[in-house]
Amino acid sequence: MEFTNPLNPNTLSSEVSKATKFLANYYQNVHKYPVQSQVEPGYLSEIIPNSAPQVPESIEHILEDIDTKIMPGLSHWQSPNFFAYFPANASNSGLLGEILCSGLNVVGFNWIASPAATELEAIVIDWMGKLLKLPQEFLFDGGYGGGGVIHGELHLHLHYLDLKIIFPQYSYVIDDNEIHDK
Repeated sequence: MEFTNPLNPNTLSSEVSKATKFLANYYQNVHKYPVQSQVEPGYLSEIIPNSAPQVPESIEHILEDIDTKIMPGLSHWQSPNFFAYFPANASNSGLLGEILCSGLNVVGFNWIASPAATELEAIVIDWMGKLLKLPQEFLFDGGYGGGGVIHGELHLHLHYLDLKIIFPQYSYVIDDNEIHDK
């Protein structure tokens, strides 16, 4: 790996292949890890150098460090023995989607940042809504302004819910952190 070319297309395929083999092996053996990390606070600073390497390390060395130094300090969310939360990338398609998003550096926090990501999200959310047989009012393409909403702050969301409970006959929209009658 060259220091002057950190994103080297000539070695990327080989390095990604090694990383995905590492992950495939991890998923095949995830049940063998303790679900919750058994390390003590500060464990990592005792086994990782206190300064960065002078030259880039090989993918093999990095994966070895992950296996021996990082893995013991992780909670293994994908373990079949972990019942606390739902896994986010428990499928090949989910993991591959994450890889592609990272590789393409998709930043999807609003439409202008990534129109395709924003529009694809709305389409896929509609697919899910249709699979669940939700009414058209809940869909982006339903013509009613549905499809979900992201509230930037909890108090705004709670006020919105209060209004919907107290005055269910009205429709509301949220603009610029204010709730308005539709």
